[in-house]
Amino acid sequence: MCLEIGNKVAVLDDVLKGKVIHIMGDEISIETSDGMVFKFNSSELVRIGIEQHELSKFSDINNALLKDKIAQNKPKKSLFKKEKKEIILEVDLHISKLTKSTRNMDNYDMLNLQLDTAKNKIEFAISKRIPKIVFIHGVGEGVLRSELQRLLNKYPVQFYDASYKKYGLGATEVYVFQNAN
Repeated sequence: MCLEIGNKVAVLDDVLKGKVIHIMGDEISIETSDGMVFKFNSSELVRIGIEQHELSKFSDINNALLKDKIAQNKPKKSLFKKEKKEIILEVDLHISKLTKSTRNMDNYDMLNLQLDTAKNKIEFAISKRIPKIVFIHGVGEGVLRSELQRLLNKYPVQFYDASYKKYGLGATEVYVFQNAN
């Protein structure tokens, strides 16, 4: 490439742009718009004819045919769209939310209380035709989560991790299948 003093150039592997001010063999000095001078090998530079913001007024984005094409290709609606008034039953299975005191309870008793609560809420949701339940179980060692999943496998439901953004890591969302009666 043949560069001359006064050419506008951009550096290939950097965000620098400037004007050629000195050429010494293969070494070219450029001055940026803020007055800094850098030296580069000629293979590291590319000549710029017109600034990008000047090119954009002639680009395809402003082309009338392209605008029509974009207007025709509207995104298809998702089959899994949430309704605004969707009923979601949230159940916190932390033991402190289920009982006032765990004084005379061992781990087995606490786990059974949590699973009985989950079972009652699933059956309530099925009877009242509530489509979604979110069980907040916490992270811990994963015992409650695995036992909850074992319990959910006995019902006509589909379950998966709940929204990390809303609930964090320790929640399971359950979709309850309803009969078309």
